[in-house]
Amino acid sequence: MNETQAHALTHLLKTQEVAALGTLHDGEPFVSMVPFALHPAGAGFVIHVSQLAAHTKDMLSTPAVSLLVIASPAPDVPAQARPRVTIQGTATRCGENDPRHAAARAAYLTRFPDSAPMFGFSDFSLFIIEPRQARFVGGFGQATSVGAETLRKLGSE
Repeated sequence: MNETQAHALTHLLKTQEVAALGTLHDGEPFVSMVPFALHPAGAGFVIHVSQLAAHTKDMLSTPAVSLLVIASPAPDVPAQARPRVTIQGTATRCGENDPRHAAARAAYLTRFPDSAPMFGFSDFSLFIIEPRQARFVGGFGQATSVGAETLRKLGSE
């Protein structure tokens, strides 16, 4: 990954708040929408989800997940050329006793301060999606694979 791609990927992850979350649901692919935050020090992606949601049950039974983050539409950029990244990772519940919990909660609330009341709901939990690899497409002919270590470094910048 060159410096221009690294900057574009960092910009994408820091400016977009919503991802498509792919899980395995009853043996079939299932995609839903989740707001996400970057965990400090590049530890992964933080999501705050309800136990009532299908994707939460899916992550608890099969923690292998995928996130897709896409740049916002721009009038001069065709849909197929919009920057995007697909992240493959492992989702783990981050309970209050988890040493990463305070930082994950703070990162999420910094990005989504209006969600603070949901932390009082007993059916909501934080999950951290730890990336294994990613595929970044910066536009036509600008695709590159990214390893977990590179993603951690970009997430901590």
